Amino acid sequence: MATTLTATDLGVTITESINLNDYEQGSTNSFIISSINEISKRMVTVPQTATDIILFGTSIANGTYITADVRYIRLTNLDDENYIVLNIETGSVFSIRLDPGASFIITSTSSTGVAAYADTAGSTLEDLVKIQATANNSSCDIEIFLASA
Repeated sequence: MATTLTATDLGVTITESINLNDYEQGSTNSFIISSINEISKRMVTVPQTATDIILFGTSIANGTYITADVRYIRLTNLDDENYIVLNIETGSVFSIRLDPGASFIITSTSSTGVAAYADTAGSTLEDLVKIQATANNSSCDIEIFLASA
């Protein structure tokens, strides 16, 4: 069976809107990521224990995406009270706090995807291996949007 899916562009627009002293101080930035042919969108409940939410590898499996093909990831905390800690792992780990309603975006417009993407040890860019999430006080819902070539 031949695919009927045609790769297309993903348009991303980020807008900040604020009016200070009757002057608009916001900004809008847009970019295009070409040749996207796979989208994964899901909402999951994150418990108070570290839970793998995205895995990266050389072949597709349950929850695993091909490292070199991933071009865009958006993680949004859907909770209105509690934050989520995201652990971004290469050979080492860096963590960020994702406040209620906040989003964290990873973008790779290059053909290498998230290979040689992050430096968590302070020496060399490494492939992303996985992303874990942990809710702080109570389970939180998170939205995951991932686009691959």
